[in-house]
Amino acid sequence: MASVGYQRVSTDRQNTEAQQRALEEFGCDKIFTDHAVSGTATTRDGLDEALSYLREGDTLVVWKLDRLGRNTRHVLEILDQLHERGISFKSLQDGIHTDVSGSAMQRAMSEAMITIMAAFAKLERDQLSERTKAGLETARKHGRVGGRREVTAQDKDVRWTKQLHDQGYSVKEIEEKIGKTRATVYRYLKIANEEAIAN
Repeated sequence: MASVGYQRVSTDRQNTEAQQRALEEFGCDKIFTDHAVSGTATTRDGLDEALSYLREGDTLVVWKLDRLGRNTRHVLEILDQLHERGISFKSLQDGIHTDVSGSAMQRAMSEAMITIMAAFAKLERDQLSERTKAGLETARKHGRVGGRREVTAQDKDVRWTKQLHDQGYSVKEIEEKIGKTRATVYRYLKIANEEAIAN
């Protein structure tokens, strides 16, 4: 019976340090990660790998419930699948534990708690989104434009990516070295190549 961790961050600028530490301290035997993947994404390689790896009697462990699914229905679908396979679930920060050896009443109570917490998490995300939109609109009215800074061939990570690629490192190896997603590595290589062609 293994404890299998799953962690996720939504952007390149975030790191999994807090989640990783909590999962390791809990005693997870293996940890799967999705980096720079939104919780609303329909497919997540790390989560898919974790679900495939789990066996009957195991426990899937997350730092917080919102790391698991894109909405309440999705979270409950995953939990149903886990229960059918004889796999328990634990959310460390939320104090939720659906133990397959527990009673039907305990499971129902856990699911009710999950539904309420997921609803509040969605409300919080919606409010944040509304505040962000309002802030950007105010900034536009004052002549300021928000958004991500443009990445150029002069950026440190772009130069490092090109250097590693020129040295024969694979995209997967570069991903691991620079701590970015595969899509970001390809984007950096494209920026570097376009600069080389222009010169």
